[in-house]
Amino acid sequence: MKKLPLHVKIMIGLLAGVIWAFISSALGWNEFTTNWIDPFGQIFIRMLKYIAVPLVLFSIIGGISGLKDMSKLGRMGGKTLSFYLVTTVFAVGIGLVLVNVIRPGDFIDEEQRIKNRLQYEEWVSATDGVEILDGKHYLDDPKYNGLDFRQEMTEAEKKLVEEKKATALEKKDEGPLSFLVDMVPQNIILSLSNDKLMLQVIFFAIFFGVCLALVPDEKAVGLKSFVDATNEVFLKMVDIIMKSAPFFVFALLAGVISKMADTPGEVLEIFKGLASYSVTLVLGLLFLIFIFYPLIVKTFVKSLTYRKFFQKISPAQFLAFSTSSSAATLPVTMECVEDNLGVSKNVSSFVLPIGATVNMDGTSLYQAVAVVFMAQMHMVDLSITQQLTIVLTATLASIGSAAVPSAGIVMMVVVLQSVGLNPAWIAIIFPVDRPLDMLRTVVNVTGDATVATLVAKSENELKED
Repeated sequence: MKKLPLHVKIMIGLLAGVIWAFISSALGWNEFTTNWIDPFGQIFIRMLKYIAVPLVLFSIIGGISGLKDMSKLGRMGGKTLSFYLVTTVFAVGIGLVLVNVIRPGDFIDEEQRIKNRLQYEEWVSATDGVEILDGKHYLDDPKYNGLDFRQEMTEAEKKLVEEKKATALEKKDEGPLSFLVDMVPQNIILSLSNDKLMLQVIFFAIFFGVCLALVPDEKAVGLKSFVDATNEVFLKMVDIIMKSAPFFVFALLAGVISKMADTPGEVLEIFKGLASYSVTLVLGLLFLIFIFYPLIVKTFVKSLTYRKFFQKISPAQFLAFSTSSSAATLPVTMECVEDNLGVSKNVSSFVLPIGATVNMDGTSLYQAVAVVFMAQMHMVDLSITQQLTIVLTATLASIGSAAVPSAGIVMMVVVLQSVGLNPAWIAIIFPVDRPLDMLRTVVNVTGDATVATLVAKSENELKED
C-alpha cells in the first residue's frame, strides 16, 4: 500500500467513501456517519483553506519580487486572462450545443411540462417588467382550463431561493466596474481572513511583490528570504496533510452522500428525476476534462502525452472532486503543476491563484446547460439572441463566483434574470447540485493547470521531460 502513487490512494479513498455511504444508509447508520466520520472531512477542507490564502500571498510576492524584468509581469498577466477568457467562452458554447442537441428538458413528462408552462405564465403575469419570452399564451387556451398546476414550494425551498435571490440582487445592483473596486482591499487583514476575498489578496500580493522588486537588493534581501522561507513552510504543510489525504477523502465522500438522503433508493431517486439534465451536464464536463484540455496541452507541449498529463495532475483532480472547492485544492494544484508538470514557481504562483478565483469553466458550462434545461422543461423556447445573452452573462458571472462549494448556484439567479426567467427555478436542480459541483470543480482545476502550462511554455518557463 505504501508503494502506491498518491492519486491511486486518493481514488481508493473516494471509492471507499461512496461504498461506506451506501452501506451506512442501507443499515441506518447515517447519523453515525454524519457525527463521527464526516467531521474529519470538514477538518481536511479547513486545513487546506487556511493554508491556501497565506500560500497565495507569499508565493505571489516571492514569484514577482524575483522577476528581473517587470514587463514580463504585464505580458504574463495578459496571456493568463486571455487564455482563461477563451476557455470559459468555449465551455459555455459546448454547454449550449449539448443542451440544444440532447434537449434534456423534453424528457420530462408532457403533462408535467404543460403544468410547468402554466406556472411560468402565471409568474410572468404577477411580475412587473417581465414578458413571456416566446410570445405563446397557454393560459388563454380553453383546453387547459381546470388543470391543477399551482404548486407551492416547501418552506426549505422558499428559504433557499430567497437567500440566493438576495445575494444575487446585491451582485446585480452593482455597477459595471464594481469588480475593479472589489479587487482593492480596504483592510488586508480582513481580506486574509475571508476566502471569498481572494482577489483582494492577489491584488495586494502583486502590488507588494512589484514594490519589493523595485527596492534595492541590499535593503530587501532579508524580507525576500523571509517570504521564500515562509512559502516553503506552507508547502511542507501541504506535503504532510496530503499523506493523510486518502483517509480524509473517504470521510468527506461518506459524509456528502450520507447527507443527501436516508436510503440508497432515495439517492438514486434524486438522480432519476433529473437524469436527463445530469447526463447532459456530465457529458459536457467530461468533454472538457478528457478531450478539450488534454488536446490543447498536447498541441502546444509535445512532451506531455495524454497519459502523462493526467498522471501528473490527478492528485489535484481527485482532491477537487472531494472538496468541491478550487480554493481548498489550490495548494495541491500548485504542487502538482510545479513538481509534476514542470511549470516554474514564477508562473504557477501568479497564474493559479488568479485561475482559482476567476476561471470557472465548469461553472460557466453548468449555468448554460441548467438555464436552457429549465426553459425547456417549462416549454419556453429561447432564441439565439437570448442564448447569446446566457453566454455573456454566464462568462461574466463565472468571474464573480467565489472559489467555494456551490457558489455557482448564486450566479445562476443572475443568469436566469438576465433572460427573463423565474429565479425560483434554482430549487429544481438544487437536489443534484452538490455531486455535480464536485465534477465542475475538477473542470475548473484542470483548466487552471492547463492555462498555467500554456503560459509557462510561452514564457520559456516550462521544464519538459
